[in-house]
Amino acid sequence: MSRFRGLWQASLNATKRALTWNLENLVPPNEKYIFNFSSAEELKRWHLYSDSEYGGLSSASLEIQNPVNVSGCTGLFSGNLSLDVNESSRWNIKRSGFCGMRSKKFDGFIDLDAYDTVALKLKGDGRCYISTIYTENWVNSPGQQEDNSWQAFVFVPKDNWYISKIPLARYLPTWRGNVIDATLEMNPARIVGMSLSVNAEGGVPGARSGPGDFRIEIDWIKALRTQS
Repeated sequence: MSRFRGLWQASLNATKRALTWNLENLVPPNEKYIFNFSSAEELKRWHLYSDSEYGGLSSASLEIQNPVNVSGCTGLFSGNLSLDVNESSRWNIKRSGFCGMRSKKFDGFIDLDAYDTVALKLKGDGRCYISTIYTENWVNSPGQQEDNSWQAFVFVPKDNWYISKIPLARYLPTWRGNVIDATLEMNPARIVGMSLSVNAEGGVPGARSGPGDFRIEIDWIKALRTQS
């Protein structure tokens, strides 16, 4: 083989490899980890909130668990929901009885445009929880600093590990806990955070409700591509 032909063949092979590599990278994997509650370090990516910030008496904690029937560790989100209000509080809150865990803002955003479903591996307590996705603010007016929030109910059987799969299309646009009465579409390419919360009241029929203890274990949160 001549030197010229050898260079030409090497160039052709390199081009084929580049085209193959680019094609493989254009097709995303069928699933993508968003959060994995496998260590105390992972929990530092979250912070807690509750009605206690506004004069309520609910409380919550987030800690690492090491269950027998799950490989590795999981996160345990638990606490107590109270409908009572601290009478000495300067806040005149209209409702109490809620707690949540919210991820700290991503460094920029995550792009889930190639996926259509959020999956959570959970072990619940019979209560109904709320999964929230936060996206960059384009639904609310530009003067508002809040992220857009999209919410869906999550209900899992009591005391058993269960993978809850929520299509992104099922998440409804909300503002301060109330569904926005408008036809809006989420931008899954610009997600800035997520949360999991619980209310003493509301939820789906048949779910446990009312004040009292709550407890839910979390193994992981993933994005799934279920449609080709």
